Amino acid sequence: MTRTLVVIGDAAEILDTFYPLHRMREDGHTVHVAGPEKRMYHLVQHDTHPDWDITVESPGYKLRADIAFRDIDPDDYGGLVLSGGRAPEYIRYDPDLQRVVKAMHAQNKPIASICHGIEILAITGVIKGRTITTVKKCRFDAEAVGAIYVDREVVVDGNLVCARTYHDNWCWMREYMKLLNAAPH
Repeated sequence: MTRTLVVIGDAAEILDTFYPLHRMREDGHTVHVAGPEKRMYHLVQHDTHPDWDITVESPGYKLRADIAFRDIDPDDYGGLVLSGGRAPEYIRYDPDLQRVVKAMHAQNKPIASICHGIEILAITGVIKGRTITTVKKCRFDAEAVGAIYVDREVVVDGNLVCARTYHDNWCWMREYMKLLNAAPH
């Protein structure tokens, strides 16, 4: 099977991270967790409450990155997952992460994005002219760079597989695994 990456940073969403991590391993893929540095990261849980207008964020599990962005050779990996949460808002500016995303996209490797992960795809420009979905509050980020936003559980456009939130993990990973498992190893 192939080696894949799951991209995180502090405040990556727990379910957006662990669900794909375990799902890819379940099919025999080797998964490396990538972060700005090779260290422990604090994940968060997002939830809604009827008396709040915004998402409530709570501390969650910790997860160690196996590799720093600067040490990634995109040729060594066959797939990429961009976790959601608040992490993408900060890590999207990392030039090494941008380099990796652009290179893997140029090689037509499967890339999965959920929730705020779209912010990383937006800053790299790889979603221009592509149909995507994301959490509604990130719609602007996608459309501002020329993507076509639709409000669906999952959208597959070429090598990109996008979902809105962790509620859509089941169909997001179902579609992503089809691409990843069909890719040359």
